[in-house]
Amino acid sequence: MKLGNWKRILSVLTIMALSLTVMACGGANTAKPAETQGQVETPAPEAKPADQELKTTYPLKLKDATGQEFTFEKAPERIVSVSPADTEMLFAIGLDKEIVGVSDHDDYPAAAATKPKMGGLEPNVEAIIAAKPDVVFTGIAMKDEAVNKFRDMGIRTFKLDPKSYDGVINSVETYGLITDRQADAKKVTDHMKKVREDVQASVKDAPKKNVYMEFSPGWTVGSGEYMHELLEIAGGVNVAADQTGWFQINEEMIIKKNPDVILYAKGMQDFETNKPLETIIRERKGWSEMNALKNNQLIGIEDDTISRPGPRLADALLSIAKAIHPDQVK
Repeated sequence: MKLGNWKRILSVLTIMALSLTVMACGGANTAKPAETQGQVETPAPEAKPADQELKTTYPLKLKDATGQEFTFEKAPERIVSVSPADTEMLFAIGLDKEIVGVSDHDDYPAAAATKPKMGGLEPNVEAIIAAKPDVVFTGIAMKDEAVNKFRDMGIRTFKLDPKSYDGVINSVETYGLITDRQADAKKVTDHMKKVREDVQASVKDAPKKNVYMEFSPGWTVGSGEYMHELLEIAGGVNVAADQTGWFQINEEMIIKKNPDVILYAKGMQDFETNKPLETIIRERKGWSEMNALKNNQLIGIEDDTISRPGPRLADALLSIAKAIHPDQVK
């Protein structure tokens, strides 16, 4: 692979990974501090009047995906997020004022673009220190070694790592718990759950269709990742499920799989030629003979919604379901 293309793939995977972050514990009301690690089981909330706002009890103790234990004495007042997905979650639960820095890739919501930038593929240590955050939230894009280096420099760095739809829901709940925004987080997660329930009900009796997803030129997703799960929830069968994780495709293998539907990241293009991904797929040798292309089932899904596992993952799920089963999902 050409170096330029590899940099593009690395960038896409890192933005995804920069996005693929926050999972861990769920919302609790006035429960005692929960010691947690990785994806967290949340203590059952105490019964409260419906009109009483959910509140976090501090000190709050929990562990992140690296096993590091944190104690939050109060809600963080200065937050840096180095993940686009995390940033979207934080804004979704009303933390605009608390966010003092974001990654170079953060552009949603619009207010995120106005925040000070803290670096791209490699976070800018100097900028982060200058922002004086109470906590830095990060995800899979930052290796544990880098996280530990940040911590050694006195930068309080909290890492999470969702790999499923529920993991993203837990991520939103986690942010709501840490920042005392549980009621706001619940609104977001209730919506995500409702979208999933509606999609599942709509496709329940629909025949399964073989689906291929290409999120970047020449790259797809196998089992074990949230994008694979979206295909399954939407009533599809991922033709690449016999492999795991994110991987570069064998074009002949996809031809043999002969998918009924091909989904691609709309807006994605080749790093060097600027050729749109849709065009790249259509021009591949032998691909025009696959059922998907013969039946005009090459469908674009908004890039950011599938590459950033945040609140808009519900939008991605609905779009994917409509693409696979247009008669059942409206």
